[in-house]
Amino acid sequence: MQDTHISLAHGNGGRYMRELIDEVFARHLANPGLDVQADAVPLSLNGSDVLFTTDGFTVQPLEFPGGNIGSLAVHGTTNDLAVAGAIPKYLSLNAFIEEGMEITTLDRIIKTLAATAREIGVEVVAGDTKVLRRGEGGGLYLATTGIGIRSSHALGLDLIKDGDKILVSGPVGDHGIAVMLAREEFGLHGEVKSDAASVLPLTQEALKVPGLHFMRDPTRGGLATVAHELHRATGMGITLTQADIPVRDPVQSVCEMLGYDPMYLACEGRVVAVVDPDEADNLLQRWRVLAEGEDAAIIGSVNRSGTHVLLHTELGGKRILEELEDDPLPRIC
Repeated sequence: MQDTHISLAHGNGGRYMRELIDEVFARHLANPGLDVQADAVPLSLNGSDVLFTTDGFTVQPLEFPGGNIGSLAVHGTTNDLAVAGAIPKYLSLNAFIEEGMEITTLDRIIKTLAATAREIGVEVVAGDTKVLRRGEGGGLYLATTGIGIRSSHALGLDLIKDGDKILVSGPVGDHGIAVMLAREEFGLHGEVKSDAASVLPLTQEALKVPGLHFMRDPTRGGLATVAHELHRATGMGITLTQADIPVRDPVQSVCEMLGYDPMYLACEGRVVAVVDPDEADNLLQRWRVLAEGEDAAIIGSVNRSGTHVLLHTELGGKRILEELEDDPLPRIC
């Protein structure tokens, strides 16, 4: 990493963020339990099989179609546990509130956060509150920690094999475009809603498939960033087929108007799964009977002979999907 100062790109989930974590945080904090590639890590506590995760949320605006920073904090943290194969149980909550924020807005957000937690079946059992001087924050930042009980189904990047199929549980890019439209920066309006939701029904169904090897939720950096994570971890090529990747028409239209690529846009209620090719249709059908997975699709594969993350385009060509560098939509989650 040659940068001398932090930029917004260091928080986008792409190459700059990965280098920052590897070369600053991981270099100093290295220990046997630190895994910078994991959504959640196992903890050994008196024989209990638990998973632990932590996250921060800085979305702007605080409220957007389909949710707000409160529901997003619960979904984001519990989803990281869910894709790691756990059932979420407990959360902590840290609130960083900017001076001048309307208490009615804060009350509305925390009410939604509490309702979201109850729906998923998790309890907020600890927390802390800080107030920032006016102008030092974006109204409200939230930081959360989650603990869940791990299933017996082994998951991991090291289990991925040549020929494995890649699935996504639904359309990509909804959250990124919904938040962008809510900012009204481009004078655009639309009916796109964030896909922010619990993925627990999807992950619990996927864990019933014996050939399931890995799951991830494609948040910052979107689907392309997950594909690059698979490529780096396995050393194998990742091939995606554009025609098979579900993208809603309004999302695609906004992307075409403003030059965004839905492959890099954040999702907050989707799962990317890697599964044995013989079990791919099994998982697909299991997801499609769920309301959360009715638009699920098999979108690509892992191949030992490949050397890149490659997209087969709808026009019949091939395009290398580069790792995300510049942040297309900062403060998205």
